[in-house]
Amino acid sequence: MASAIKREKLFDLKAITKAYESDWSEDRSTVENRRRLFEFARQSLVSGSDLIRHNFEKNNASGADNVRATCFLIDELLRFALNITTTRIYPTAEVTSAERICLVCTGGYGRGELAPFSDLDLMFLLPYRLNPRVEQIVESILYMLWDLGLKVGHATRTVEEVIRLSRNDITIRTAILESRFLWGNRKLFMHMRRQFRTKIISETGSAFAQAKLAERDQRHERMGNSRYVLEPNLKEGKGGLRDLHTLFWIGKYLYQVDAVHDLVKKGVITMAESRRFSKAQNFLWTVRSHLHYLAMRGEDRLTFDVQEQIGRRMGYRDHSGTLGVERFMKHYYLTVKEVGDLTRIFCAALEAEFQSYNVFSFRALDIFRRDIEGFKLESGRLSVEMGTEFLADPVNIFRLFRTAQVHKRDIHPRALKLITRHLKLIDSIRDNPEANALFLQILTDSNRAEVTLRRLNESGVFGRFIPDFGRVVAQMQHDMYHVYTVDEHTIFAIGILHGIEQGRFKSDMPVASEVIHKLSSKRALYVAILLHDIAKGRNGDHSVLGGNIARELCPRLGLISEESETVEWLVRHHLLMSHFAFHRDLSDPKSIVDFAKQVQSLERLRLLLCLTIADIRAVGPNVWNNWKASLLRELYYATEDELSGGHNTTGRETRVESAKVCLSAALINENWSKKDVGEILSLGYPSYWLSFDKDAHLRHAKLMREAHKNNNNIAFDTREDNNQAITEFIIYTPDYAGLFSTIAGAIAISGSNIVGAKIFTMTNGMALDVFAVQDSNGNIFESKNDLERLVARVEQALCGEWNPTQELKKKNIIQGRDNVFSVLPRVLINNNASLTHSVIEINGRDRTGFLHDVTLTLAELGLQVSSALVTTYGERVVDVFYVKDGFGMQITNERKLLQIKNALLSTLGEVIDGYPNKPLNMDQISGVKADQHRSRSFSKKLAG
Repeated sequence: MASAIKREKLFDLKAITKAYESDWSEDRSTVENRRRLFEFARQSLVSGSDLIRHNFEKNNASGADNVRATCFLIDELLRFALNITTTRIYPTAEVTSAERICLVCTGGYGRGELAPFSDLDLMFLLPYRLNPRVEQIVESILYMLWDLGLKVGHATRTVEEVIRLSRNDITIRTAILESRFLWGNRKLFMHMRRQFRTKIISETGSAFAQAKLAERDQRHERMGNSRYVLEPNLKEGKGGLRDLHTLFWIGKYLYQVDAVHDLVKKGVITMAESRRFSKAQNFLWTVRSHLHYLAMRGEDRLTFDVQEQIGRRMGYRDHSGTLGVERFMKHYYLTVKEVGDLTRIFCAALEAEFQSYNVFSFRALDIFRRDIEGFKLESGRLSVEMGTEFLADPVNIFRLFRTAQVHKRDIHPRALKLITRHLKLIDSIRDNPEANALFLQILTDSNRAEVTLRRLNESGVFGRFIPDFGRVVAQMQHDMYHVYTVDEHTIFAIGILHGIEQGRFKSDMPVASEVIHKLSSKRALYVAILLHDIAKGRNGDHSVLGGNIARELCPRLGLISEESETVEWLVRHHLLMSHFAFHRDLSDPKSIVDFAKQVQSLERLRLLLCLTIADIRAVGPNVWNNWKASLLRELYYATEDELSGGHNTTGRETRVESAKVCLSAALINENWSKKDVGEILSLGYPSYWLSFDKDAHLRHAKLMREAHKNNNNIAFDTREDNNQAITEFIIYTPDYAGLFSTIAGAIAISGSNIVGAKIFTMTNGMALDVFAVQDSNGNIFESKNDLERLVARVEQALCGEWNPTQELKKKNIIQGRDNVFSVLPRVLINNNASLTHSVIEINGRDRTGFLHDVTLTLAELGLQVSSALVTTYGERVVDVFYVKDGFGMQITNERKLLQIKNALLSTLGEVIDGYPNKPLNMDQISGVKADQHRSRSFSKKLAG
């Protein structure tokens, strides 16, 4: 760590003043003298700032050194400018009492903490109202600062105005609280401070503490109310610098101290806690300084595009299983968690000393209750005396959390503080049967399990009791899909699972809400959701590694061997159901058979459904949707039929004929002629009749007859489907190679999203394409005009009025924060996933027109796309295509498979930097198997 820069190197006030004086001339105009003052100030600011930055970036100076050096540089610059302005530019023979002003620093500048591009908060303090000479001085200084490119917040006030405004405005009161004298009449400044203490602070301690804590809560709510957001705000976010400021403000206000370490002498915090405060603050200062230098402006949001750069600058390197940026962000999340710990400790001390202020609310009736199950009841919350209870029996830590859960009580901050100070005691009870039983009860009790587990986690007990869980605390994944850290995601998922059990999600999770009550292994389900991601961040498959952890941990928690085996299986296969639902064609019977073979029992199917839904729902606020729900529901029911022996085994021809009979009856009921009915019934291949219900067949029939009567080459229809949150977009047009690509491109250019489709070639050579689309916000098209524009755009592309391929070339450059993420392009070809098709899985970075480019390549290769599934995971997209060759067969020729794979990788390589298009060998083609079956069903799904 570099030492702080010597102050005279940053700004030698005497030397610079002497240099200016030697250059002084009475003959110059005031304007010219001000210009020369500005030039001296500019050169000093530039050289000093460069020196500070070099020491920080090249010599690894700390964030604390950086903000203090920047503050000193600005201090001296202002003193220099004010000295010259008052003695040379606007001199006076005698300074009157009205001109005895002083300059006061407020805000972060007042605390002596100034990040490289932070605002300067200044107050010119006057004895009386503003007079002409003082006005000239103030204007001259402000204009100079603005010309230097500094952002300045300023005020000009008398002492009386300061007191009056502070009484009614909490923001002004806070600014004056941390004010610092910089230049001028010190007596005036001290007079203001005495007035502020006697007339403001002495009368408003409780109100100030309440206001600041309420202000903090409102700020947390505004910033997302979580420490673990993907792109956190260093200053305003939960656990950020502003939270540390809030603690300091309250401490300074109530205890009349000037620094955090002074609170140790007051008995508010320990020396160790003071060091934790300084360590957290220094880390945040360091990150914020790097952020300012990278942005070249005041910036507090730690966005994706700078996280990796700052991580490298601070020395975080990739380790096996974990990226350097993920290690950096883990340190950040642990730091803001530490700030949360310090907040609880501080609030506990405040409440203990200032109970008479009634800063914290409590239940009035609790004055008649002394304790609950041996724990003291204090201000409505469970507490302990001095922590001796934990020393005598560490299991009391879990008894306290369990009692709070059962009786719906909060835990007093003092108790949490004592637990944090005695975390080492947890090591002695990891194998204690009662401690493990209490933990399992907390986990599986639907009464406030999520709240209690979060408290266990924030206090450090959770990770200490289950060390493997401690490894994923604050562990993040550097992508745009996973919104929360692994520990937060896990606790959210547990809460969602309890919500399903309580029936809170019946409307959007009806199947899970029903089957969860049929389970005989609920304890196994909750332990599985606890452990499903516990091996994230390690080198290897986290599902397999997590299963190994489950095998060791479950007996310790008190699960019987059958439950332990179930937990291990669920953890190993927790991604299985989402893989089949989103990456396999569910209209292909083999998909259901393959899934059922792995699941093996109805109990496992039900367990896996509940776990999968809770897992997906807990990824982020916008990940779960009706489309995903419908796919999981379809897979569940089909597999349930397969496992229970009730799978529909009626012959294919019989089912086709049944569908035609139903449609025929419906058409005749609407007075269709036998000729028209016969014509419509002759158009579809068997796969078409097996893919829709009667109502859909009826809609299609009406569209096709209307097109035939009017000799329309292109016909459209749209319908809202509120159950799946999509707009159904039906296109009837002549079929040709590349049609799918053209339509996909047109929809992409319009700014809409394809979330599902079924595409068929009819016997008359026409294509009937049924797309499920959403608007750019992922919703049903509520605007009729927007939907009409989409239809018009697709029609123009089909008529050849514009070329989607050419238009997309202008848009396929990945811009903004998406460009931060590298997604390894990957193409896998598998002939074992289907009896009739070759299945191609394509992984790449999502962008406008991705689907168009991929399907265009498939068309150019002469492949028939029979079905496709597309899922997006943040910046990553996974497209799965069921294809056949030009003769309607599986592709078995190894050279052809290699050609397909390299062509697709070439398409991906054109738009994703950093991954050269390397030739592939035959070993990279998987599951080659010939087959004679044929299917023309198309079911394309884009989830998330």
